[in-house]
Amino acid sequence: MRNKRKIALSILLVCGLLLGFNGTSGSVRAAGTVTVDTDSINVRSGPGLAHSVTGSLKRGDTVKILGSEGDWLYVDTGSSKGYIAAYLTKSSAAPASGSDSIISQVDRLNVRAQPTTSSAVLLKMNRGDQATSHGSSGGWTEVTVNGTRGWVSSQYITASSASPDAKGAKAESGTFTVAVSALNVREKPDLTAAKVTVVRQGESYPVTESHGNWVKLSIGGKEGWVYSFHGVRSSGGAAAGNSVGKTGSESDKPSESVTILYDGTNLRSSASTSSDVVKRASAGENFSGVREGDWFRISLNDGSEAYVASWVVSIGEAAELKDQKKKADRKAGTLNGITLVIDPGHGGNDGGTTGLRGTNEKDLTLPTAELLASKLRAAGAEVILTRETDEYVGLRKRVSLSNQAGADAFISLHYDATTDHSVRGFTTYYQKSIEHPFAEYVNIYLGKSVNLKDRGVQKGNYLVLRENRQPSILVELGFLSNLSEERRVTNPEYREQATDGIYRGIIKYFDSQLGR
Repeated sequence: MRNKRKIALSILLVCGLLLGFNGTSGSVRAAGTVTVDTDSINVRSGPGLAHSVTGSLKRGDTVKILGSEGDWLYVDTGSSKGYIAAYLTKSSAAPASGSDSIISQVDRLNVRAQPTTSSAVLLKMNRGDQATSHGSSGGWTEVTVNGTRGWVSSQYITASSASPDAKGAKAESGTFTVAVSALNVREKPDLTAAKVTVVRQGESYPVTESHGNWVKLSIGGKEGWVYSFHGVRSSGGAAAGNSVGKTGSESDKPSESVTILYDGTNLRSSASTSSDVVKRASAGENFSGVREGDWFRISLNDGSEAYVASWVVSIGEAAELKDQKKKADRKAGTLNGITLVIDPGHGGNDGGTTGLRGTNEKDLTLPTAELLASKLRAAGAEVILTRETDEYVGLRKRVSLSNQAGADAFISLHYDATTDHSVRGFTTYYQKSIEHPFAEYVNIYLGKSVNLKDRGVQKGNYLVLRENRQPSILVELGFLSNLSEERRVTNPEYREQATDGIYRGIIKYFDSQLGR
């Protein structure tokens, strides 16, 4: 009898393991292959960072997909099977011939690793961006964007017959004026084609051919293709004041007043952080400069030129002009005329803290910030996110975005950790005494929305608070180093509650400022 019972238990255990691999609730089956898109990637025994490492792969390795679970792919490496992070891979198969083309109808459309809002964001598409479609299922469409394969919500895209190979090019005339800050010019009418050069907002160039949604431009002796959604076509010559056939000199661009934000700011010989430092400037120094991408080419007092990064300067009188435009008749309960900068902590190679269950802080701060931003925009606020994808953004650049925008408030979102695993709760930090009321409002309403210990409002000497000229707070939304709290804060329901509390605290704070 005892032996029969052991056999029965063994059979049940095996069945359970098989079901765990093949029938996990919420899993999405996948097919095809992927290629490793990072220097190295760990193969794990289960779908999560808490599972043991069973092997590793290097950049360029191609593996067969057997299935998927959330942000993780179950793959066959050839010598073994295991789980790898989907967001560190890209599709290794070329788009199938005859695949349809889709166009994003909105800005900041998330391309996710799996067809679920809880999966990792691989990159974002802006309005007019084109991608290759591989089919739709359950309200999601699988696409390839710049060599990365992922899923987008079908409600935010439209089908297009203008895939790069759908029709031949035809001769055209007229001009094309760039409508975005920077636009890549490519060798072929294809987002994956090599980049020829970059054109800037307001520049106009002759159109020589068109191909679906692409136009071919003549640019100072060069030719290349741009996506037509990012500019305006005209049938005549260049508009007055535009520079047709302009090269990269940018000499006709208007100069702007550039003010240094930090003591010891490096002025460099070229637009690169690896170039030589020709001088160091002090906070408050003012120069005349021309924007070139993420840099300004500025004129020095001795007649020479240097480059300064855009994230360490303020431009013109932006903040003062913004103050003049603010609506004095804003009504209680709204944020019309208010500009807010939301800062999702960490990102890219800065993962932040890691929880006991393997949760990366950076993977929580971004969806929390996105949810908060949507609520604030609905109340009428202009919202700026310091990052919108899993990318590294320096602390000073985050502060600079706030200062340049002349933001009414800056809110940095984080999740906490400590070596004492019993510590729990949320905390709201401020640095300057004038910011204490703002921190209090947010903390009070956050406490009304979430069932976590309230650690109160505290003073914190963080750079994003210390160096910020705008009212700023930093909110720690729970401890990932506490096992039970990690489980709670990783639940999407908690993000909904937390962002609702922060949202209400911001509303109440700005209501309190009416009439002052």
